[in-house]
Amino acid sequence: MKPILIDGSYGEGGGSIFRYALALSSVTLKPIEIHNIRAKRSNPGLRPQHLTAAKILAQMTEARFEGLSVGSTRVRFEPKKRKGGRYVFDIGTAGSISLIIQAVLPVALFADRESTIEIRGGTDVRFAPPIDYMRNVFIKNLAFIGVDHVEISVRRRGHYPRGGGLVTLKVQPIEKIGTISIEVREPVSRISGIAHAVKLPKHVVERIISSTKEALRKHGYEDVEIAGEWSPNSHLGPGAGITIFADAGTILGADSLGERGKPSEKVGKEAAERLILELKTKKAFDQHMGDMIIPYLAMAGGSSLIGVSKYTLHAESNLWLTKQILNAGYEVNKHEDGSASISIRGVGI
Repeated sequence: MKPILIDGSYGEGGGSIFRYALALSSVTLKPIEIHNIRAKRSNPGLRPQHLTAAKILAQMTEARFEGLSVGSTRVRFEPKKRKGGRYVFDIGTAGSISLIIQAVLPVALFADRESTIEIRGGTDVRFAPPIDYMRNVFIKNLAFIGVDHVEISVRRRGHYPRGGGLVTLKVQPIEKIGTISIEVREPVSRISGIAHAVKLPKHVVERIISSTKEALRKHGYEDVEIAGEWSPNSHLGPGAGITIFADAGTILGADSLGERGKPSEKVGKEAAERLILELKTKKAFDQHMGDMIIPYLAMAGGSSLIGVSKYTLHAESNLWLTKQILNAGYEVNKHEDGSASISIRGVGI
């Protein structure tokens, strides 16, 4: 079969196109060839976390491949079949575990048996959803479309630059993905969250929680429950951060990551202000969930309609990619406040 050609420089032109292209290829068993990989990044080509995702998918599909090496800008991938089972991978850096989960979950959902995938790397790193977002926002929203047997457990956190986090993903296969029609969220019934600090003083996590609650209180959210996780040892390096999520029928989330020289109070305030922005449009999904749910709706058997708080380049790229590989149809109605309503005609995997 002739491979589908994918231009990796389209839209956001980063690693997302590479990951989702391989994911959709693995689900459909259609061969693909991706060129211009990460062409719009300052260091084009594959990085270690992209290789990890590709190698997991290659094992899960017994794929033949060419070009899987650090720095490569062209990859050919030819999957044969979808296999569950147990897999263990180490990114080798603080590369994002959450982004690996984005890549491997679709094929695990359609594998021949349960999948257990253990991944070492970064749980809370820049330019990627924190693992608490994946656990408390991403997989909970997927339950609306019948993806409800996914478990993400965190055994150890990992931060930049050393990583060392350890996460296990367990997935029960499903027969099909359902459709959804949720454009506007319900009123917020609850805001909760998880703040953490490792290899740092305990007051760091306490200050993050306090500043988050104070910032949310100014917007009328009084009853906020934020759990604190503090661990002085057993991690490779220090790190801190917070993820908060609002139950509004769907779950909307926001986060902030601690950095050297960044006050704990700023971390908490930043997360709160980001969540307020996500809630402001009253759309059903936050901007990150909006782009991550697109491939699943394209695989569903029927039409779906979602509202997203912000229409991003990642969303545009994912819609384009599902058209290229699945031939899924879509329409986007952009609004003046930056939000959008997205209709997707799934092909039924």
